[in-house]
Amino acid sequence: MFAVSRVIGSEAFAVNEMLMEESLHAQEDSTTTHATSLVKRLRMAIMTGELAPGSKLRLDALREKLGLTISRSPLREALSRLGAEGLVLIEDNRGYRVIPVSEENLQEIAKLRVHSESLALREAIAKGDQAWLDGVCQAEAALREIKRSDQAVAGRQEVWEHAHRDFHLKLLEGCDMPLLLNHCNTLHDLNDRYRRMFLAKNPFDRDVNGEHAAIVAATKERNADLACALLAQHIQRTTQNICRSLVAQNLQTPG
Repeated sequence: MFAVSRVIGSEAFAVNEMLMEESLHAQEDSTTTHATSLVKRLRMAIMTGELAPGSKLRLDALREKLGLTISRSPLREALSRLGAEGLVLIEDNRGYRVIPVSEENLQEIAKLRVHSESLALREAIAKGDQAWLDGVCQAEAALREIKRSDQAVAGRQEVWEHAHRDFHLKLLEGCDMPLLLNHCNTLHDLNDRYRRMFLAKNPFDRDVNGEHAAIVAATKERNADLACALLAQHIQRTTQNICRSLVAQNLQTPG
């Protein structure tokens, strides 16, 4: 009888340990989810210009502006993560600031994009299977169907933005190089902030859908040299247009 009691007690202890472990994992998952959501919210606020380039990010004012019901600690952590991504400037003893915009910064981002995305696309063309290629074609078709115009409402513009981002990242996925893809993802976010600013004040001046289609056609033919050259031209054209706009509108902010 004593032995049976010991067995039952051991089983109960084991079950209790398991439940406690699951509870801890659930808490960790919840904390991770909240932190990720906070970083996404802040990143989007910076990319859309809701938080202006060069602006000071005072924690209490930031919580009020974005309607955040959190303490300062997770907010500092989120801003530090965005600092590592190049979207927030962390100033010693002076707090946080949105990274300013400048022609030099944009040119650097563009050069890095050309080198990194060309490498990723070349690897993807060499390694990517038919499923990857089908996904690229589907992403390009979905983007083409969205009529992005200068008079589009904000919600519709955001649908186009998401589809545009999905196409560019889908194009590179076949490289099967997670570190490179993460780097390309970060560079795309940095570039996206400039492109959104440009499109907010300037009409479409090129056949962007045609440029996307040409890149996809070369990719389907497994012509890496042509596909990478077209992608580089696509990035460089956008960069040149934005640089002209920065100079013309004096949008550069002091570093």
